[in-house]
Amino acid sequence: MPRDRLHVALVSIEGTNNDEELFVALKALGTSPEIVHLKQLAGKDVVAEKVRRLADYEMLLFPGGFSAGDYVRAGAILAARTRAAIGPELEEFVRAGKIVGGICNGFQVLTELGLLPGRAGGRLGSPEAALMTNDSGRYECRPTFLAWTGGRFPPLQGVPEGRRYLFPSGHSEGKLVLAGEPGARLRELEANGQVLFRWVSPDGSPAVYPWNPNGSEGNVAGLTNPEGNVFGLMPHPERGFFRAQAPDWTRQGGAEGFGDGHAFLEAVVGYASRRA
Repeated sequence: MPRDRLHVALVSIEGTNNDEELFVALKALGTSPEIVHLKQLAGKDVVAEKVRRLADYEMLLFPGGFSAGDYVRAGAILAARTRAAIGPELEEFVRAGKIVGGICNGFQVLTELGLLPGRAGGRLGSPEAALMTNDSGRYECRPTFLAWTGGRFPPLQGVPEGRRYLFPSGHSEGKLVLAGEPGARLRELEANGQVLFRWVSPDGSPAVYPWNPNGSEGNVAGLTNPEGNVFGLMPHPERGFFRAQAPDWTRQGGAEGFGDGHAFLEAVVGYASRRA
């Protein structure tokens, strides 16, 4: 499918605040993104011309922010409202193999929906993991490094395992805690190729604070579902899309060009356009 026909829905409600950055990045990649309020997808409390159908999009992304003020738990209210508004449509979207992604707050939403780590068949359900308060007990905002684990995420197939990316992080609740016996569950996810990224130090060695900004077990920075088409990522590729957003651009050849966020989102968009 030509990229300008690749329609991407960026779900927003009150408190979502990284939708514009993600829109700009996806527009620069040639796609047709649209910031869509959840009410538009539900078809409620909006005029007829504003109603949208989830099935009309090829990709669905939940941006970062503080949806509904992060009351109850981070992402919990948006997840509950999504389940009530478009639960069956979302399950069908996942079963169709389309890409569903969540960045930061979006990762929290997908975890609350039960789509991550997820069940076979894309079924929504009770959470099997949580993104808890950072070990530091505070909001952590800084450049962070992460490494591709060589898992089952289709857009990155062919990328050498261990490839490092520099994405900014900004979250208070990013510590991944798995239900049950966490160590055993983590080994299961690793064996199934569901660990998308791990936090690493700048030299690629295992991360310790502050390079793992939250204390997530196994340095997990992102997950996929069993099929690989649903992903959650704590750091923000859209905040590292342009070279000018990099922390060292003044020392490394200027502001022209793109950053690591471009490489990641380009891979996601390229895969989505090929399979559409």
